Amino acid sequence: MNRMNVEQIQQVAQQQWEAQAEVKEYMSAVNPPMPKIDVIDYPSALHEGGLTRVIPFDLSEELQTGYPATSPNLLASFLKISAGDTLKTDAKATSQMFYVIRGKGRTQMKHGTIEWKQGDLFTLPSVPDALHSATEDTAIYMVNDAPLLNYLGVEPTKEKFTPVLYTQERLTQELADIRKIAEGRNRTGFLLSNPNFPITMTLTHTLWALYNVLPAGVAQKPHRHNSIALDFCVAAGPETYTLIGKDIDADGNIINPIKAMWTPGSAFITPPGWWHSHHNDSDQDAIVLPIQDAGIIMNMQVLDFQYIR
Repeated sequence: MNRMNVEQIQQVAQQQWEAQAEVKEYMSAVNPPMPKIDVIDYPSALHEGGLTRVIPFDLSEELQTGYPATSPNLLASFLKISAGDTLKTDAKATSQMFYVIRGKGRTQMKHGTIEWKQGDLFTLPSVPDALHSATEDTAIYMVNDAPLLNYLGVEPTKEKFTPVLYTQERLTQELADIRKIAEGRNRTGFLLSNPNFPITMTLTHTLWALYNVLPAGVAQKPHRHNSIALDFCVAAGPETYTLIGKDIDADGNIINPIKAMWTPGSAFITPPGWWHSHHNDSDQDAIVLPIQDAGIIMNMQVLDFQYIR
């Protein structure tokens, strides 16, 4: 290649780089319109039948991403695994959460084998793949941070933690203990944490999880936060629900709320920054498991959790 060709190639490249140098007037671009995040329900009917498969909550079209996503940072899915089947997951993610809705089986990955059953919750780091085998008909709620890595254009190169298993027995006992401590308070639950993250005290460095009971006849006052909540209903009676809205009035009531029902085995999205209150008008205690991107939001110190006293 002669000198002239090299100079021509450089000139073309220079012109291409300069052509991408855009500018935006400050006031017209400082708060750009972003893709809308709605309150969306994912019913238990999605995983109650059918073949072994991954059922992603894919809102990539609404969020205008080129990859599967339920929120800008997270992807939620149901895993349906028939008895005797094995299902492989291979998310390029730094954090993965699995809650066993029903069934029994094991998950094999590079660190070993996790034996699990209904009501167990476990987390995996950035393992290359995981094989989930069911000895009974199984459904699992899975959330990972693959969309965050896709947005950044990166792949995981370092595991930030090792696998963690929270058994159903442990969760039940902890909730019973917390109910004694928190008797009379408006909120009764506990955060799942990992010793590798002592500053945020979260499930992983990106994921946040709350195991929260809503006693029969109780209404929790509105609260809000800048993280998106992917809420999973573990247990609930009839007329148990969340009211969700952008604003509250002078009395602390949510204005024009959307009503998201709590149905066991189902999930729904609570948009970031929206006020929401939980209500149990039944005679049965209810349990909800919200998974949020609050690990990373909290690390940025912009979670801004607020609640009505």
